[in-house]
Amino acid sequence: MSLISVIVTTYNWPDALALCLESLYCQEDKNFEIIIADDGSTLINRAQAQTYCLKSPVSIKYIHHEDQGFRAAAIRNKAVAQSKGDYLLFIDGDCILRPNFITRHRQLAAAGHFIPGNRILLSQAFTQEVLTQHIPLYLKPLPYFIFLRLQNKINRISALLRLPLGPVRNLQPNKWQKAMTCNLAIWKNDFMRMNGFDELFEGWGFEDSDLVIRMIHSGIKRKEGRFAVSVLHLWHPQNDKGKQELNYRLLMERLVQPDFIFAKKGISQYLSNF
Repeated sequence: MSLISVIVTTYNWPDALALCLESLYCQEDKNFEIIIADDGSTLINRAQAQTYCLKSPVSIKYIHHEDQGFRAAAIRNKAVAQSKGDYLLFIDGDCILRPNFITRHRQLAAAGHFIPGNRILLSQAFTQEVLTQHIPLYLKPLPYFIFLRLQNKINRISALLRLPLGPVRNLQPNKWQKAMTCNLAIWKNDFMRMNGFDELFEGWGFEDSDLVIRMIHSGIKRKEGRFAVSVLHLWHPQNDKGKQELNYRLLMERLVQPDFIFAKKGISQYLSNF
C-alpha cells in the first residue's frame, strides 16, 4: 500500500472541521491525501472551511453538493470517485485524530479485510470548551485524558490504550455492528467491487452498515481496530432520524440476502470507465 485517501465528511460546522484538519496535518505518516466530502454546507460555511484547506501539507480536495437533506452516501461516493489512493479511510469532520492515527491504520491494513476503529465521545460542555479555546486535543498525553475522564468530560479512556491482540483482532470476521464511517478503513478495490455506498439510503442511518454487510457477503472480513485506532468525537445534536426506520428495514432485508453485494445506486454513476 502506498497512498491512503482520507475521506472527511462535513456539514455546516467549519470550527469542528478546523480541529479535524489540524489533527490530520500533524500526522506522523504524511503519505496520504485528504478529500473533504461536504454534504451541502452553506456558502459562508463552505468558504470558511475551504480556508483551512490552504494550510494542508498534503494534497487536499474539496467536494461539495447542494443541500438536499442528509446524503452522506452520495457525497462520500463523489469523494471516492476523485480519490487517488488504493486504500480508503473514512472519518467525520467532527473527529479529532491522534498523530499516529494514519500510521496505525496502515499497520493494521490486511488484504481481504476492512478495519473499523472506535471512538471516545466528548461531553456537550467540554466540546464547547474545546471549540472556544481551540484546544489541540490531538497533542495531549494520556494523563490528560485520564483527568478528563475523572471529570466526566469524556465517556472513556480505554479506547486510547494500545494492545497488540494479534489473532484476537480476527475473531469476529462477520460482525457488522458498530462499524461506522467516523472511523472505517477499506481497500479501494473492494469498495469499487461493492459499487460503493448505496444512495438509496437517504436521511440519517445505516448507509455505513449496509456497506459493511455487503462487504461481508462478498467475503471481506472484519479485522478489529479497537485498542489501536480511535478518534475523539465532538458532541453534536442528533441528526433528523425521520427516515431511520425505513433505512433499518432496508438494511434488514439486505442482511438476509447473501448474494446482494452490488449497490443499486452507487459510485458507478460518477465514473465514466466503470
